[in-house]
Amino acid sequence: MTEEGMTEEKLPFTSHLAELRQRIIKSLIAVVIGFGIAFSYSENLFRFLTIPLRFNLRLNLQNPYFEFIPKENPIEKLIFLAPAEAFWMHIKVSIAAGLILSLPVILYQTWKFIAPGLLPTEKRYVVPFIIAGTGLFLLGDIFCFGVILPFAMGFLLTYKTASLTPMISVGSYIDFTLKFLLSFGAVFELPIVILFLTKLGIVTPKTLAKNRKYAVLIAFVLAAILTPTPDAFNQTLMAGPILILYEAGIIISKIFSRKQNSDEGNQG
Repeated sequence: MTEEGMTEEKLPFTSHLAELRQRIIKSLIAVVIGFGIAFSYSENLFRFLTIPLRFNLRLNLQNPYFEFIPKENPIEKLIFLAPAEAFWMHIKVSIAAGLILSLPVILYQTWKFIAPGLLPTEKRYVVPFIIAGTGLFLLGDIFCFGVILPFAMGFLLTYKTASLTPMISVGSYIDFTLKFLLSFGAVFELPIVILFLTKLGIVTPKTLAKNRKYAVLIAFVLAAILTPTPDAFNQTLMAGPILILYEAGIIISKIFSRKQNSDEGNQG
């Protein structure tokens, strides 16, 4: 093979790398801008993140269906154990908030990167993709913050701790909370991931349904990796939603597969 032929074969891969670098740079710029905005409100964001330490979630059968009830022994203040710990708390909170604020831009850049491989009829779904991706991530965060975190904190801070006094450092609490929030946000994107894999022909709804037992194993492995603590309690809290989202992904992929087959039949 001539040197010219080798260059022509390498060129597409090189151009893909250049395109990927461009999309990553634009996404990082959006994250930096989001970080700058969030850093101005980091104290308010931190106070908001401490709600699970001060309130319990109560579910009702009538309106209001859920409400936050003040704890009997709330933890009003956290401690810091190193001179820079409080400062890094503000940085971490702002980075996480900046990532969430820039999520529509990140999803748009992701779409632009994969768009050349899509059909012309599929490229028009960019807006639904961004709305669904952002909405699912936020839904995961809301579910985590409103249900999982109050429940987890209530359990962990009261389980056989009658003779103990909790003294939680701000760094450990923020790490615990942000890892939970970002992990749940990412996990809630599972239906979109399954839909894309189905569209690419990598998996089928029938294959997904047939391999549910492996999905259960993978769900608990992912939960063990993503949860900030190694205990089985927190892993189960995350594995449950993963399995529910897996089933939702199967249903969505079935609907789109039927629609695609119907469209192909009409064209034929």
